[in-house]
Amino acid sequence: MPPSSIPVLSIAPFLCPTASHDEKADTAATLDAAFRTVGFAHLTAHGIDAAQVDACFSWSKSFFSLPPSTKLLSPHPPSGSHHRGYSAPGVEKLSQNVFTPAELAALRAVPDYKESFDSGNPADATQPNIWPPEGVLPGFQPFMEGFFFELEGVVKAVLRALALALGLEEGFLERKHAQALFQLRLLHYPPIPADMLRKDEAEVARIAAHSDFGTLTLLFQDEIGGLEIQDPVSRRWRSADAVPGAVLVNVGDLLERWSNGRWCSAVHRVVGPEDAEDMIPARYSIPYFATADPGTVIEALPGCWGEDNPKKFEAVTAWDYVQMRMAALYAGSGDDDDED
Repeated sequence: MPPSSIPVLSIAPFLCPTASHDEKADTAATLDAAFRTVGFAHLTAHGIDAAQVDACFSWSKSFFSLPPSTKLLSPHPPSGSHHRGYSAPGVEKLSQNVFTPAELAALRAVPDYKESFDSGNPADATQPNIWPPEGVLPGFQPFMEGFFFELEGVVKAVLRALALALGLEEGFLERKHAQALFQLRLLHYPPIPADMLRKDEAEVARIAAHSDFGTLTLLFQDEIGGLEIQDPVSRRWRSADAVPGAVLVNVGDLLERWSNGRWCSAVHRVVGPEDAEDMIPARYSIPYFATADPGTVIEALPGCWGEDNPKKFEAVTAWDYVQMRMAALYAGSGDDDDED
């Protein structure tokens, strides 16, 4: 698999109160170019201590090593409208622009063999967190809540850079995310025989090809590899392995719509690493999904459209778009998909 051409850049100027306008402008231009061509960038100098990232991976391994019955004490509700708690392998199925029951059922014939735990802003009354009962994993909840707010700061630094790239007031996009109704996800891909993934008619997938739904996604991943991104022009798949000390950031659907296609919400997937022979090893990753405040109307921003570049997308609220995409994740999972 060819390596990716994902740029590596420092986001430090948007985290440093004394950074000059020229430093910020250079960073914004580099990020703008990355999002226009690849849809991804590796961010360094992001302000998240490596020990904190390591600790989050450690908590993730502790949670997923619990017995299945214990993990199910914090169950994800049946549908995607309340996206919190634990989902067992095969419950959630990623898809790309597939929404009819028949098509979704066909996709579920090859389930995504992963398990996840989702949490969000403790102040989010619309989607309250679903934690394990007290005493099951002491310290897990306070750590995850603290880590959530550390990552919020990185997202808002990126939003300030993007606003500057568009010639907008630096805080414009950040204010559209004031409520920080974001999602912190722990992902575990259990080990699996390589044949189950690689035969002509695969029995399972890691994560099927998809784009992210929100504005931005941050991602920490382990050294196992397997993440691939699709080149927006050639449609070739390229590996996107971790860069030590960096966090991967990518464009989501809402940001592509907001920028009228200037920035690319690139399709990506997770497969087994090519060098694994008999068994695909376990893989852990930590994505953080940022979405604009629910009532925010997402339509082409000033400077992103005009007579020679008409609006490509209909206006939609952030809530309506994300809920439409989320509903497909849990459709046909065996529960009542019309109820939370």
